[in-house]
Amino acid sequence: MSLKHLLKTALQGLSTHKSRSVLTILGIVIGVAAIIVVMTLGQGAEDLIVGEFEALGAETATIQPGTGDTFAPDFFGQVLNDRDLEAILKKANVPNLVDAMPEVVVSSAVAYGKETYKPDFIIGGKADFFIDVFDIYPEVGVPFTDVDVENSARVAMIGVDVKNDLFGASDAVGELIRIKNDRFRVVGVFPKRGNVAFFNLDDLVLIPYTTAQTYLTGTDYYAQIIVRGDSADNIDKLVYDLQATLRETHDIGPDKDDDFVVRTQQGLVDQISTITSILTAFLALVVAISLVVGGIGIMNIMLVSVMERTKEIGLRKAIGATRGDLIRQFLFEAIMLTAAGGVIGVILGTLVALGASVVLASAVATGWSFSFPWGAAALGVGVSAAVGLIFGLYPAYQAAKKSPIDALRYE
Repeated sequence: MSLKHLLKTALQGLSTHKSRSVLTILGIVIGVAAIIVVMTLGQGAEDLIVGEFEALGAETATIQPGTGDTFAPDFFGQVLNDRDLEAILKKANVPNLVDAMPEVVVSSAVAYGKETYKPDFIIGGKADFFIDVFDIYPEVGVPFTDVDVENSARVAMIGVDVKNDLFGASDAVGELIRIKNDRFRVVGVFPKRGNVAFFNLDDLVLIPYTTAQTYLTGTDYYAQIIVRGDSADNIDKLVYDLQATLRETHDIGPDKDDDFVVRTQQGLVDQISTITSILTAFLALVVAISLVVGGIGIMNIMLVSVMERTKEIGLRKAIGATRGDLIRQFLFEAIMLTAAGGVIGVILGTLVALGASVVLASAVATGWSFSFPWGAAALGVGVSAAVGLIFGLYPAYQAAKKSPIDALRYE
């Protein structure tokens, strides 16, 4: 039997029972569509997070308390202090270091008059370093200065969401806000920017780190220290010098583990990519189980079809069709069904993923992107066809082994 004849015969067989054909491929359509949605949104999430960290620059690194066994930093580890900052800023110790910013995290609401607002972050740091690293300059007002840091001045720069909630359309610069029991003068307002490396720059308050320690936390340690090297090419040397300097400062012996961890942006990107890829693959695998369920459904329906078409099978055998012809015909029908289901699933999944990406980009995360998962689409259609081949074998074999005499007698 030629391929053209085989195709024509299979199409005739499928078109005879259109509603059954549609129901047969429904599980395949849903399974492939779900895989496309999961893979597309997973890739979008990975691209978004990786893009946020890459925005900080490959020459940037962070020093955090703890051993680095977990991805989340220990912001309250009492390890990093002024002595560490002074040590790493010495050119003799870390020659490739350009600047560093200690970071103090404060958990508190911010008040203005009768209005109260809880920002995502109240960060003690250095304005010039923060502006350079995050590439954001006040839209209104000016940054606080190094003199403000030295004097522990009670000044603050606020994100646009904080400003809008507390002040509405009014000008915030020069006004006094309350953090805990202390008043801070607003000197600048950041423009709308969104998230960068898990920092929502629209929903934060930035104050001098010395001020945070003196008035708000009463501590002498830092949540982390962000450092910037002279070049991305020298990042490994920078990390080595930082580790050597801090081990000496912390008096860590050769047989002892570090009580701090130095993370590069590339290292964070690699970690995030690995985590999101594993999660996406796991979810896709779970969803792929529906394809197996769909395959079992196809096998059952094909078996019913074989029973209903017993007389047709007998006639075909009587006029010379071989067992191989019948096996190929029923296999071809199963493969065509599942491959068509795979294509429809890819189209449906793409439309759903595109719609979800539009919603996420506008309502949840600015910068969310959509990219068509060519690999997942090809895999979905290929696996669908393979499901048809595997689960169509038994019904095809059952059809081929029928006796033409018994088949013609079947009513």
